Amino acid sequence: MAEPSAAVRVKLWDGPVRIVHWLLVVLIAFSWWSSGDHLNWHRWSGYAIIGLVLFRIYWGFAGGGAARFASFVKGPRAIAAYAATVGKRDVSTTPGHNPLGALSVLALLAVLLVQVGTGLFVVDIDAFEGGPLSDRVSYDVGRAMAEVHELSFRGLQALVALHLVAIAFYAVWKRTNLVGAMITGKRSLPSDPGLTGAPVWRLIAGVVLAAAIAWVLSKGLRL
Repeated sequence: MAEPSAAVRVKLWDGPVRIVHWLLVVLIAFSWWSSGDHLNWHRWSGYAIIGLVLFRIYWGFAGGGAARFASFVKGPRAIAAYAATVGKRDVSTTPGHNPLGALSVLALLAVLLVQVGTGLFVVDIDAFEGGPLSDRVSYDVGRAMAEVHELSFRGLQALVALHLVAIAFYAVWKRTNLVGAMITGKRSLPSDPGLTGAPVWRLIAGVVLAAAIAWVLSKGLRL
């Protein structure tokens, strides 16, 4: 079924959300590649991911449009009701992330927090290399953090694979171009949901706050 002719082109995702999304795509791939012989680059990539994740969490409360968690995170009833309609072969008209997609977003952010959080305390098997906070824990704790760091990355890989499968499903079955929407920030909907933007000062405050926290963590909390 084609999109209704009366559909309007609505801006849902603002620039900050799209920039964070694509930077995370690049940096996660880069961190994976650099985890072997380029540990210094791996660390800096991790610090950048910390800043991006912290900013995305902040923007989920302070941002505008479909960036706000309140606009797409739903309760169990709404999730169950939406899940019952997933198999219908029609155009998805849910503004922003749908209730199931919201769970994916929250899961990705949670796993990324575990990833970067444990990375701060990781100690290698020879105790020569470690995260900026590795000197705050014992060797055994640092090695346990390394194991969780590795395990959480496997979880992250599974979530990314599920994410890609969902994008393909929506493109083929629901005839909804999610990739295009995340590039342009716009989608065709039956009507404008009336989502409002956020003032520039909140963006500046969020960038400064996230960058400052990431920098302090990269220095092992030593100013």
